[in-house]
Amino acid sequence: MAINTDKNSYTIIFAIAMVVVVGALLAGISSVLKPNITANKITEKQQNILFAMGVTDTEDPNEFVPAEKAEELFKKYVGDEKYIIIGDVAEKTEDAFDIEVKKENDKLKQDSNYKRKMPLFIGKKDGEEFYIVPMRGNGLWDAIWGYVSLDKEFKTVKGAFFDHKGETPGLGANIKEAYFRDDFIGESILDAAGNYKGITVKKGNGDPKNVRKDDNAVDAMAGATITGDGVTAMVKKGIKMYQPYFETLKK
Repeated sequence: MAINTDKNSYTIIFAIAMVVVVGALLAGISSVLKPNITANKITEKQQNILFAMGVTDTEDPNEFVPAEKAEELFKKYVGDEKYIIIGDVAEKTEDAFDIEVKKENDKLKQDSNYKRKMPLFIGKKDGEEFYIVPMRGNGLWDAIWGYVSLDKEFKTVKGAFFDHKGETPGLGANIKEAYFRDDFIGESILDAAGNYKGITVKKGNGDPKNVRKDDNAVDAMAGATITGDGVTAMVKKGIKMYQPYFETLKK
């Protein structure tokens, strides 16, 4: 018996069948690719942390270390110096690498009494120590995130990496560019009295070449005020959360 393809029931059944088939195919592909996706995320995170502490492609200081060398170099410069900070208490653990700032922020939003877990990485390069702080915030359109490394005095920024999910190309998306992130290098996060102040992305900073490193400010990006404000809030809040622990180390 021939099937009447003009009936609405046929169209509905055909649509349901296609959804089931396509869904099954996508689920299968996702399952097959999941190990590769996970491995790529780990590599990218290692590259970002290394970049924030100044370990880059030797041929181009503004490029990440090659993906195939990320694990080796991460072990060399960071090794097992991974910590989970809760308040002013630190636990040295490999699990720190798996902590996601976004998930911790979400847990705190759901429960104000939740003890946020904050990952911290300590790198060593050329006889210097780098304390690398992961952070996450909001730009104009979507999430922004980054890593900022501090010196062992917890006063000066040694390096920074920023990225975004959907900022405007040529404007807010420029938080990824060298001219912006490099301005943070050498900038103090403390005021003249030694109190924590953070760093402000400031329009009309009057210091376009970023000569002053004790003004707690870097020059804003043209046409990207809201994204710049997001970076300001992210950096200030992101580092401030670690201040109780840093104070214990100073003592």
